[in-house]
Amino acid sequence: MPLDETNNESYRYLRSVGNKWQFNVEDLHPKMIQRLYKRFDTFDLDCDGKMMMDEILYWPDRMRQLVNATDEQVEKMREAVRTFFFNKGVDPVNGLKREDWVEANRVFAEAERERERRGEASLIAHLSNAYYDVLDDDGDGTVDIDELKTMMKAFDVPQEAAYTFFEKADVNQSGKLERPELVHLFRKFWMEPYDPQWDGVYAYKY
Repeated sequence: MPLDETNNESYRYLRSVGNKWQFNVEDLHPKMIQRLYKRFDTFDLDCDGKMMMDEILYWPDRMRQLVNATDEQVEKMREAVRTFFFNKGVDPVNGLKREDWVEANRVFAEAERERERRGEASLIAHLSNAYYDVLDDDGDGTVDIDELKTMMKAFDVPQEAAYTFFEKADVNQSGKLERPELVHLFRKFWMEPYDPQWDGVYAYKY
């Protein structure tokens, strides 16, 4: 069944505000398609070709094991993950099939751009901030390289990715990552058209 406003939350949102955007796979660079499928396979823990919400919620639970997170912080992460991936097309009951993953990402990206144009809250920022609150272990309002290593470990990414990620994200070269910098890099790597300058952000895992 093709994705549309009847079975995908981002299409539903776009149509509700008069945006008629439609997915065309030919608009995507092959390396971006490859990157997205690698990401899907990380989330598909049982390798059955379907991403389920329970599999996605494994990751905030993994964060709990690595940092001194409170129950409130973990639940905030879980809520942000549910919202984010529901809008990416992961049905709470039926999940999301691998063959629909790339389109689901692209329509979500267009919905994020539409929210930005309309001055609405970003779901990328919502998710990023939930993790940021947990990563900021010393409570100084920023994330340093050691705290970033924790995030990489939580997401099963090579530890050296903390350095490549940090170098690209630290736009103002303060030696600390601020919330907007984290959101900016997530957008560039996962949501914007493919650009080779971002290839090494996760130490070439994606």
